[in-house]
Amino acid sequence: MDSKKLFDFAVDDTLNIFVLIKSAEVRVAKNGKDFLVMVFEDRSGDIGGKFWDASSQDIKNFEAGKVIFLNGKRENYKGTPQIKILGMRLATETEPSNPSLYTKKAPMTVADMKEEVSKLLFDITNPNWNRVVRFLLQKYDEQFYTYPAAKTNHHAFQGGLAFHTISILRLAKSVSDQYPQVDRSLLYAGAILHDLGKTIELSGPVSTTYTVEGNLLGHIVIMDGEIVKACQELKISDSSEDILLLRHMIVSHHGLKEYGSPIEPLLLEAVVLHALDDLDASIQMVTGALSHTKDGTFSERIFGMDGRNFYKRIGHQSE
Repeated sequence: MDSKKLFDFAVDDTLNIFVLIKSAEVRVAKNGKDFLVMVFEDRSGDIGGKFWDASSQDIKNFEAGKVIFLNGKRENYKGTPQIKILGMRLATETEPSNPSLYTKKAPMTVADMKEEVSKLLFDITNPNWNRVVRFLLQKYDEQFYTYPAAKTNHHAFQGGLAFHTISILRLAKSVSDQYPQVDRSLLYAGAILHDLGKTIELSGPVSTTYTVEGNLLGHIVIMDGEIVKACQELKISDSSEDILLLRHMIVSHHGLKEYGSPIEPLLLEAVVLHALDDLDASIQMVTGALSHTKDGTFSERIFGMDGRNFYKRIGHQSE
């Protein structure tokens, strides 16, 4: 058995390692037989692979969230890393079978993230925004600090949701310091709540999938509804200007209607939030891809960056 992780192997290397099944989707091949489109994960990242001619028992055994012993070969397909599956089996109870051993975690502890967010709450000086933010943070406390920010793409790791939010808050502080015309209180409130709906949209930090509500509504609509419900609990009018401004921050933060926002930003603070959200997500996606790229070569294509691949400078530290 190798002690290496998925991304320690070069192209054409054979690997024999324990990994977590991040996802396993059943598809039908041209010959009419079932196969599994799989994604394997450990703390170095995740790589896909196809398991051909999957039996009904294979489909039952190799589900998302299971730890397996994988025998395969590292390959590249159209610039994207993949594993050619040579064989696999479920890990036994005497082997390292705990899924948490294979999930990447945020580079901050939960305690440190909670402390940083708690301090910034005092800068939300508008009482209505402060009350709503505190109410919803308390309601989704455990999920906020453990969930990823996405199933794939950016901050798709345990604690990624809170870490992404903190990164935006740090950027928001710099912008507010530079531009006094920006309402710091509104920007901070919007930053904290903008992705909080993902605690309902996503299933959790291990083998993340979209929930039924997530698929049907999405996190933007979900969080707008949560703000309205919070106002009802707190006896705040959800149609007051304060709350309409806060709701606008959430529903416009994807920037364009074709990217999922019901309406485009119509407030200065909403323009800033969208820009900071996009900046942090882009930096994380590129950094993650470059961490698996050799100096002087191009990364795999990044779906969330319009399918572009990025060049890694020789001798440049990417993270």
